[in-house]
Amino acid sequence: MKRTLIRQFALAATVLLGGMAAWGADTSMLRPPKGSKVAIIVFEDLECPDCARAAPLLRDAAKQYNIPLVQYDFPLPMHPWSFEAAVNARYFDTKSKKLGDEYRFYIFQNQTQITKQNLRGMTERFANEHKVALPFVMDLTGDLAAKVKADYQLGQRIPLDHTPTIYVVSDTVRGQPFVEVVDRTKLYQLIEQVMKEAGSNPPAAKTANAHKAAHAQ
Repeated sequence: MKRTLIRQFALAATVLLGGMAAWGADTSMLRPPKGSKVAIIVFEDLECPDCARAAPLLRDAAKQYNIPLVQYDFPLPMHPWSFEAAVNARYFDTKSKKLGDEYRFYIFQNQTQITKQNLRGMTERFANEHKVALPFVMDLTGDLAAKVKADYQLGQRIPLDHTPTIYVVSDTVRGQPFVEVVDRTKLYQLIEQVMKEAGSNPPAAKTANAHKAAHAQ
């Protein structure tokens, strides 16, 4: 009898804590940038293999539908060089957001060749190719690391449990303003659905090609 009561109490506590966690979730950042009706948001780890696989699809989708791709850093503690790479990306962001995004894509493309020991050399190669002077210490004040940590804390508040975590978000005030992309083959379908709900119809001519591209990933 006592064991049964203990099990029942433990189950009730688990349900209660789970409910509290859900109520405590903060999804306020899952909105498109100002001036955009719809956007893709991804929380990613530059050392995560699945993030590298998702990166071309997300980049192409954003271009296809002319919507922003908002990338948040979520470097996992198990990955030895992902945090440093995220800080490097922030350095290139200071030159231009486009350059920072190109560095992230470069890291994903070369991910399998990168180690903690050669990350600096790979980053210097990227900087040289883009004619950017790389300082000996890229984050002397710690401001760039603080931005990476702030992104990570945003992810914890949602809370996230995997990378990449991908959302299609809108500025709508009706219904759910965001949807998580669990099946990436349905990314384009979800974008179109969210765009229609937000009153922003996708370009009809691009829709068929977009669906083909999604299933090819």
